[in-house]
Amino acid sequence: MDDVVLGDTNDQDLLSAHVAGHPHAFGELVRRHRDRLWAVALRTLGDREEAADAVQDALVSAFRAAHTFRGQSAVTTWLHRITVNACLDRARKAASRKTSPMDDTERLEQLLEPHESAEAPAERRDLHRELLAALAKLPADQRAALVLVDMQGFPVAEAAAVLGVPVGTVKSRCARGRARLLPMLTHLRADIGDISGPVRARNRTPGTSVPPAAEPKDSGSSDPAGVKGGGGRA
Repeated sequence: MDDVVLGDTNDQDLLSAHVAGHPHAFGELVRRHRDRLWAVALRTLGDREEAADAVQDALVSAFRAAHTFRGQSAVTTWLHRITVNACLDRARKAASRKTSPMDDTERLEQLLEPHESAEAPAERRDLHRELLAALAKLPADQRAALVLVDMQGFPVAEAAAVLGVPVGTVKSRCARGRARLLPMLTHLRADIGDISGPVRARNRTPGTSVPPAAEPKDSGSSDPAGVKGGGGRA
């Protein structure tokens, strides 16, 4: 496969080319999907260092385990599953240490885009901080489901494939997560709308979204560890 046509090759063929030994095929996959993987990790963990480490761990795992991919789901679903699992592992370890990844005000500030911090009205920044702080109080499994469905816009069925659980479990986790968020955000409902509605595929409620994650810069490397340089670390 010529490097020139990598950009026109579908994900599954790229993964097959990587398994066959193409030196740049996996790097193209990373380039295509790193931003969304980073956004999921950052919103799930709430900490840039942890998110960058989780994405790097996930990409290294995917790099090494590419030969096990059987095409039973889309490559992007497979990559998200590995990333979410890496995030949940880190979230559980953090919980076992009795720490919360978003208890620190400075860390909450880091989740705001530079242009948000400089230009957004103070009310919007405060709203973002309160939403992030509330999200951090959810159990990791509920947080992951809400990040995928409500914040990243995944259909419930696709989120279920990413999380490796039945569709009903995703719906239940989202419902429980929204129910737990509601009391913490009642005073904001005039601004964010009703967060207790049913799960809807590809339906993002603008007011309930956390700030967009900082997009990692493309390193142009086929090394999966390149994500750490583009993970937006301060």
